[in-house]
Amino acid sequence: MTYSGEVRVGGPADVHELKDLMITKVAVGPMNNNAYLLRCRATDEQLLIDAAAEPHTLLTMIGEDGIASVVTTHQHGDHWQALGEVVGATGARTYAGREDAPGIPVATDVPVDDGDVIRVGQVELTARHLVGHTPGSIALVYDDPHGHPHVFTGDCLFPGGVGNTHQDPEAFASLIRDVETKIFDALPDETWVYPGHGDDTSLGAERPHLPEWHARGW
Repeated sequence: MTYSGEVRVGGPADVHELKDLMITKVAVGPMNNNAYLLRCRATDEQLLIDAAAEPHTLLTMIGEDGIASVVTTHQHGDHWQALGEVVGATGARTYAGREDAPGIPVATDVPVDDGDVIRVGQVELTARHLVGHTPGSIALVYDDPHGHPHVFTGDCLFPGGVGNTHQDPEAFASLIRDVETKIFDALPDETWVYPGHGDDTSLGAERPHLPEWHARGW
């Protein structure tokens, strides 16, 4: 089966099968949020990125094996509406960016800083702190040893631009700088991008548009 990364609320999940990691993407809630279930193929341990909404949908996707942890990419409410119920049902450990953790009503067990490694079984994800959409937004980079990297960007990078900085020029300058230096400069064009809403993209597809993003200021 071919993974497209195109999912819609109420529709089926899509599964990206890598050699060491399985990535299941589902869309949930009124804001069309993406949630990603990562499963280490060697150990079957699972990690969820953004328990955004529809806890029943997420718990059905997780299944009887449960999850070891949930990472919340940032403090905006549409990314944690189901967090309390998912954690209550699974006992999962919670992660979030250190600066955003106080804004998430479910306690953060592990505050995350730039460069921290979060593990799911034998797979390592590197956190990148991206300031601007929120003070503590984080992206997660999986540098696949068998192929190109994969990055889960929350609301910091989408097809067509960086995340909303609420018409704040300083916040935009911070976010575009962090996205360029920590994502575009650090990773190759083949890097697959999994955003917090909508369809997937790649760094190669977005890189040529960086100058126009600077020029328009969003």
